[in-house]
Amino acid sequence: MKKIYYNAKVYLEREKFAEGFVVEDDRFVKVGSNEEVLSLAAEDDEKIDCNGKTVIPGFNDSHLHLLGMGEYLCKPDLGAAGSIDEMVEMCKIYIDEHPEETKGGLHASGWNQDLFVDEQRIPDRHDLDRISTEIPVFLERICGHICSGNTKLIELMGLDENSPQFDGGEFLMGEDGYPNGIFTENACNIAKNYFPPDDLDTVIRYLDAATDRAVSFGITSVQSNDIGTIAMDWKRYFKIFRDYYASGRGKVRYRHQSCFLTLEDLEEYIETEYERKDELYPEGSLITLGPLKIFKDGSLGARTAILRGPYCDAPDAKGTSWADRETIQKFCDRATEAGMQVVVHAIGDGAIEEMIDAYSNTYMDGDSVKNPLRHQLIHCQITDRNLLERIAENKILVSYQPCFLDYDMKIADRLCGAELASTSYAFNTMDELLPGYVSYGTDAPVEDFDPFANIYYAMTRKNSDGTNVFYPEECVDIYTAIDAYTKNSAFAEFCENSKGRIEEGYLADFAVLDRDIFVVKPEDVRNTRVIETVVGGKTVYSII
Repeated sequence: MKKIYYNAKVYLEREKFAEGFVVEDDRFVKVGSNEEVLSLAAEDDEKIDCNGKTVIPGFNDSHLHLLGMGEYLCKPDLGAAGSIDEMVEMCKIYIDEHPEETKGGLHASGWNQDLFVDEQRIPDRHDLDRISTEIPVFLERICGHICSGNTKLIELMGLDENSPQFDGGEFLMGEDGYPNGIFTENACNIAKNYFPPDDLDTVIRYLDAATDRAVSFGITSVQSNDIGTIAMDWKRYFKIFRDYYASGRGKVRYRHQSCFLTLEDLEEYIETEYERKDELYPEGSLITLGPLKIFKDGSLGARTAILRGPYCDAPDAKGTSWADRETIQKFCDRATEAGMQVVVHAIGDGAIEEMIDAYSNTYMDGDSVKNPLRHQLIHCQITDRNLLERIAENKILVSYQPCFLDYDMKIADRLCGAELASTSYAFNTMDELLPGYVSYGTDAPVEDFDPFANIYYAMTRKNSDGTNVFYPEECVDIYTAIDAYTKNSAFAEFCENSKGRIEEGYLADFAVLDRDIFVVKPEDVRNTRVIETVVGGKTVYSII
């Protein structure tokens, strides 16, 4: 049986629309006028009158942490905390209400000291000791690159004034010469190992919560970095994800972006999961293996992003490197040798420059097509014109998160200087230099994965209440934004010939909207709501 959607405004490509389409099994089989699609209707086919609603391809978030988003939705909402005191009280209430779940410790995320209304400082162990001295407590800043732990956690980790620092991250010391509970970068990952792993039911609860929210926004595909960041036991979690999708619970298409802390782990992954990918992830599955994910630096707000020059407000801050040039090159070379795409978290201009060098070194001699494995920069925030041109010259893909502007426009000039900030978050320039290579994501749970808010920031470069604008020459139009979120995101995962467009033969992944986002004011795009979300011809969300 076919489904015929008609009387719609169906987005095809820039300034080109159709009136309807036909879905059979999991594909679009006809796209055209009302007359054309209705002429194909058989007696038992379902005909859906869209009543003039706008239909677009399903959104494809090119970088987020789906499992992390689920955990965020199920834990205390620290992003809503307006002070350290409020955050402490939230966590105490949560522990009281969930004694069995938190008996081994509390891990939550979302705080941002810059949004506290009183003391704008990073919480330390003394603050978190007010939550509990009996169980370890570990609270991540919204960026995930700086975290706070209580004294119990420090004791479990065996840290004291004489402990050596970790590679790729550190624990900070207090004025008393003892660790103060503040951790950065890889030290955060190490601290997570001191918490008991979530049981299977809890992991499934996180995934259900995240996917339910995703489809309510018209998201049909995610490129998600959970392995090696949210889920540290990679062998266990690869199986959990496979089983979750095999059970039929998975509602969105999921592509792994996987981190490994050592070259030995990467090698073992290549020889096991990756080499068996055709067997473990058969054609037609909603879940697939994707690129190696590497962290090069940290975040701007935590001042752990690597800049080529000093931070304007903190000259001693140098940023934090997850690994040196030689190690990064070895990871890139081994992945390339295995035919594996690489995506790298790089925010500061120093980190971006280093990754351009590393990527260009991996290209095979004599290969006339640069970057055949579509290596990518994730975030790519702080740039000058020369870096943007080098990215384009090397055909390096870029995954931007326009929603970061709401916060970062408050700090970019102050941290980087106006001249460098003016060429940063260069959504329009990068798209003009290298059309089709720029995709959009949200890095959820760093930000909510609402695509309409993300598009608003890309189109207006205004903050959430519209009172400030950040270098408006980098604004994009609605067509560029939608394509970045659909067609270009599909290109980023080698799926440009099967999804990201409403086109005959493509997967029937789409969203029906409550308004025509192609004609409303950019400021009104963010208020858009999804009426129906369809993945592979199956309705996974509907308020009809």
